[in-house]
Amino acid sequence: MKIAIGNDHAGVNYKKEIIRFLKSQKNEVINFGTDKEESVDYPDYIHPVSNHVSTTPESLGIIICGSGNGAAMTANKNQNIRAALCWNNELSKLSRKHNDANIISIPARFVSLDEAIQMVKTFISTKFEGGRHKDRVNKIPCN
Repeated sequence: MKIAIGNDHAGVNYKKEIIRFLKSQKNEVINFGTDKEESVDYPDYIHPVSNHVSTTPESLGIIICGSGNGAAMTANKNQNIRAALCWNNELSKLSRKHNDANIISIPARFVSLDEAIQMVKTFISTKFEGGRHKDRVNKIPCN
């Protein structure tokens, strides 16, 4: 699976470990994030993830910032993106199963690294349920 990842300065260490996990599972990872802990502007690293996911069929994205909010808001500006801010494993599962989320936003300052990796594992392995949820998801974009 192709997975794009992007982060700001708050997510550098999480990104490195998540990439290590993803590669151990034989995923192709495209890194759009910063590797420096000096303050950066998260949109500069999140927009490329959104662009990649919206133009690459069957791909998913992972975005990481301090609260996860700014990253999710930025990603969701793209009409083809459904970025879900997740802070536990159940939300990660439901975001895929019910909302067909294609990007997970992780709040690095509010979840442990182990929790983040578990959420990623769940996110990439959970399939969209479709059915009644498909009609709802189709109503999300503003046309």
